[in-house]
Amino acid sequence: MYEEDDFLQLSGIQHFAFCRRQWALAYIELQWAENVRTVEGKLLHEKAHDITSREKRGDVLISRAMPVSSRRLGVSGECDVVEFHRAEEGISLHGYDGVFQVIPIEYKRGKPKAEHVDLLQLTAQAMCLEEMLCCEIPFGYLYYGEIRRRERVDFSADIRKEVEEMFREMHSYFDRRYTPRVKWSKSCNACSLKDICLPVLGKKKSVKGYVDAHLQEE
Repeated sequence: MYEEDDFLQLSGIQHFAFCRRQWALAYIELQWAENVRTVEGKLLHEKAHDITSREKRGDVLISRAMPVSSRRLGVSGECDVVEFHRAEEGISLHGYDGVFQVIPIEYKRGKPKAEHVDLLQLTAQAMCLEEMLCCEIPFGYLYYGEIRRRERVDFSADIRKEVEEMFREMHSYFDRRYTPRVKWSKSCNACSLKDICLPVLGKKKSVKGYVDAHLQEE
C-alpha cells in the first residue's frame, strides 16, 4: 500500500509503455512540449471532461472526469467517462434504486493502435474503480476520435498483471529519479519531446566505438 504523497499520475502508464525515457522526461524531470497530436488529444479530453454535461439516459448514468485512485497501485487520476448501467448484479448508488454495472470509457484522438498502450491505461482506471467501489469490472471501451466509435476491450488477468508490474517499475524509476537512456526508433519522429530528448544522438557511435570497430577490421 502506498501513501497518497507517493502516488504517481495514472495517465503516465501510457507514456511509460510507449517510451520509458519520454515518461521520465515528462514526469520526473517535468519537461514537456506540445505538438499537433498532443493538442488534438487535449481538446478531445476537454470535451469528454465537461463536467457540466452530466447525463442520464434511461437506465444509464454517465459521470465525466471522475477522480480515481488506488493505494495498492500507488496512482491517482481521472476517468474520461464512467457509465453506470442498471443491471441485475452490480453496485448500489446513493439516490438511485437498483444496482449498476460500472463501465469506464477512455477517449483517444486517433485510431486503434497495434500496440496496447491505450488498453493499459484503461485497465489501470478499471483497477482503481474496482478498489474504490468494491466491485468487479470485466470490460470497458476505448473511443477513437478518428473513427468516431468506441471499441470494447476486456480486462484479462494478463493485462492486469502487466499494469501492476509496470507501475512497480515506474515507482522504482521515480524513487531513484532515474531517466533511462534513449533508444531511438521510428516512433521518435512523432514524439513531442524529440527536441528535448534528442533521440538522433543515440544513433551515433561514440569515438571509442568507432576506433574499436576499425581496430577489429584491421
